[in-house]
Amino acid sequence: MPMLALTLFAVFAVLGFGWRSWVQRRRTGSTGFKGVTGAPGSVEWFAGVGFIVAIAVAVAAPVLQWAGMVAPVPILDRGWIQVLGTVIAVAGIAATVYAQLDMGDSWRIGVDPAETTTLVHTGVFAVVRNPIFTAMIAFGFGIALMTPNVVALAGFALLVATIELQVRAVEEPYLVSVHGDAYRGYLALVGRFVPGVGLRG
Repeated sequence: MPMLALTLFAVFAVLGFGWRSWVQRRRTGSTGFKGVTGAPGSVEWFAGVGFIVAIAVAVAAPVLQWAGMVAPVPILDRGWIQVLGTVIAVAGIAATVYAQLDMGDSWRIGVDPAETTTLVHTGVFAVVRNPIFTAMIAFGFGIALMTPNVVALAGFALLVATIELQVRAVEEPYLVSVHGDAYRGYLALVGRFVPGVGLRG
């Protein structure tokens, strides 16, 4: 199972980052990568760096389990849980790619305050405001269930925390400043990660 988890990580990286950035560059001239924003020590900086650390920890978890350095948490060490995790992780990959395609040329990783992109609020973005992050959380949860050791669980918790921080402290303020009332209306109608949850009037 650790090797399968690492394989799915590789697939996620190739499709969700490599292939998508290649497509973006061909279509717009930009890869869409904006990197970590904010001064070191700022909330924005912690969100970006924390996300990178969360991914590194999540990748390390199956490696450490495969090497026998950490063991699965006994209560989660069940075959059906690992199979369920695999299904969720694969669904997370598919949902990530689908949401990225739905975002079109507005797809970005990170925020460039000097850049203005189209506000996407149709398709899957009419159901939740951040479907790419929702899909990434699902992927991370699935991977954690595949190799459910303490490192994997810590990596998943950090992933969720940094995504929350990125969305609330970086992306939502940026989108309000760029799109104003149009985005405020969107906030009031569409949930942040789950339909109907996280509305802001």
